[in-house]
Amino acid sequence: MKNSNISRHAGRRYGRRRSIRILAIVMLLGFFNACTDHDNPTPVLTPADHIQLSENLTMPDAFALPSDPKGYERVATYFAVGVQKYKAQVKAGSNPGQYEWVFVAPEADLYDASNARIGTHFVGPTWKLTGTGHTIMGQAFSPAKTFSKDPNNIDWLLLRNKAGQEPTGIFQGVGYIFRIATTGGRAPVTPPADLAATADVPYTAVYRFVKRIL
Repeated sequence: MKNSNISRHAGRRYGRRRSIRILAIVMLLGFFNACTDHDNPTPVLTPADHIQLSENLTMPDAFALPSDPKGYERVATYFAVGVQKYKAQVKAGSNPGQYEWVFVAPEADLYDASNARIGTHFVGPTWKLTGTGHTIMGQAFSPAKTFSKDPNNIDWLLLRNKAGQEPTGIFQGVGYIFRIATTGGRAPVTPPADLAATADVPYTAVYRFVKRIL
């Protein structure tokens, strides 16, 4: 992917977070989608725009929730901008040894419908709002509930809250997390050069948090 930033060694955490902030600013300004024809520029989409546009998307059958007499309600919807992190591993069965990319974790900032940066998304996977007391961790279903809308982008994904990790704050009671409207994030097409290689691939997504109505 053209926007992949492949490096052989991890930087300090501060450097990574600063890079994510810069990436978020650039993406939110629409530089990745800017048109070279200044007479007809591509409209810049804000987080609020992305969230609003996602409301028009049709959910795949694989994302249907279990029947419940009282139904479900959405607790929150956030737009994420950041990277999907990958590292090299030895490809199973390769002789001589070859390398392939394996997913490590997301690292992204979260924005709400007012375009305010309100939290972060990181390893776990975890979503944490700024301040204290608003955290949720996700866990994949078995088999995984995914949907591929565009092979160039990471899959849409339905997760459940992680067993043994009770969601807190605004996320209390949330049982399902939807990742939809994804762009980017796929592992690089070019295999790693060696076992020390890493890749940070820019992506965006909309996350929805849903709970049963009690």
